[in-house]
Amino acid sequence: MEVIEQVVGWLNGLVWGPLMLVLILGTGLYLMAGLKGFPLRNLGRGFGLLWAGRKGSGQGDITPWGALMTALAATIGTGNIAGVATAIFLGGPGALFWMWCTALLGMATSYSEAVLAVKYREVDQRGEHVGGPMYYIRKGLSEAGPLWAKPLAKPLGLAFAFFAIFAGFGIGNGVQANSVAAVLYSSLQVPFWVSGLVMAVLVGLVLLGGIKRIAQVSSKLVPLMAILYVGGGLVIIALNIGQVPGVLALIFTEAFSPTAAQGGFAGATIWMGMRYGVARGVFSNEAGLGSAPIAHAAAKTEGPVTQGMVAMLGCFIDTILVCTVTGLVILITGAWTSGQTGSALSALAFEAGIGVWGTATVTIGLVLFAFTTLIGWSFYGEKAAEFLFGERSILPYRIAWVLMVPVGALVKLDFIWLLADTLNALMAIPNLIALGLLGPLIFKLTRERR
Repeated sequence: MEVIEQVVGWLNGLVWGPLMLVLILGTGLYLMAGLKGFPLRNLGRGFGLLWAGRKGSGQGDITPWGALMTALAATIGTGNIAGVATAIFLGGPGALFWMWCTALLGMATSYSEAVLAVKYREVDQRGEHVGGPMYYIRKGLSEAGPLWAKPLAKPLGLAFAFFAIFAGFGIGNGVQANSVAAVLYSSLQVPFWVSGLVMAVLVGLVLLGGIKRIAQVSSKLVPLMAILYVGGGLVIIALNIGQVPGVLALIFTEAFSPTAAQGGFAGATIWMGMRYGVARGVFSNEAGLGSAPIAHAAAKTEGPVTQGMVAMLGCFIDTILVCTVTGLVILITGAWTSGQTGSALSALAFEAGIGVWGTATVTIGLVLFAFTTLIGWSFYGEKAAEFLFGERSILPYRIAWVLMVPVGALVKLDFIWLLADTLNALMAIPNLIALGLLGPLIFKLTRERR
């Protein structure tokens, strides 16, 4: 096991090096510039389409609202609680600034992913709409990519699907199950194996209904959990409103200067702040990862651009809203210098802000966030498996997914985080390459729709 950890650690350092940060931020910047700020200028319009999208129109299997809720179910997870805390613990307060940058540029990336996902989606043998990076990489690069890239279309599509299957078991299964088991044990002394078994049963019951059941459950749980968690954080921020200007100044200052050691905080360089801010930002909002467009491909929508405007809201809600609340609470309460990390740091911060109610908010929030991520990511992995092996792989994948939940609850958390981080990068690379090469098509579709 030690050898495996060393190998994964080496690979993690390689794939999350400077080139990956340039690829993620560079792709987002390129798309935002090519779209002439379209996602930022149409943020309000996107929320209007989301509200109207509670009843879908056009071809598809679920409403635009249901598609975004499914994407948010998979996106809003432990990254919003434990991931933000880990980023600040390892990179200092400045890491939050780089999370914001990742999210703002990620809106253009998420928009572009959904546009391509809807344009190149297909109908499988069961009559369901399927799509996502594996489809738009294979078909999009073949039809609209530069001549030299056409031979890469099939290999890159296969690579994305392959990594997506295994990434799901890391980011969407193991990390979530382990985080829930840890917080339930620390707060209620529930044994890890009990938490794992209960989660497995509940996840299995939802998965029996496929994407429509997942969308129905997500549409109810996501708004509830967001209101509960964000509401608790806003109460703490309101009670300490005088500290907010100073904390914001600290975030911007530390983003461009080394963070000195304070209390239990060991200090961090500018590179560490950027590296962990971007990595945890991508882990949280998944922009560029290629996961969310798999859900948006199933939406009943009028066209690619319309669903793209709904999809881009995912980054805004996930990071600019939910992650910011977590980060501000951690910094305002001073908990970031305690030496704690992960969900324990977030729980400490909320407890310092509103006592036992803060602990309950983090515990309930983490459980709900992780559960919805478990069901959302199961759909992503399932569709990647279907792309590679056909419809016959769906049932075996669902069974394997449910069986892995209790296993994930019992495995060492540090290694799971490391593995999830690594698989995220490997999954993102073929998707980001395709987005860059298909940029002209995205810009053209956007102009024509407007």
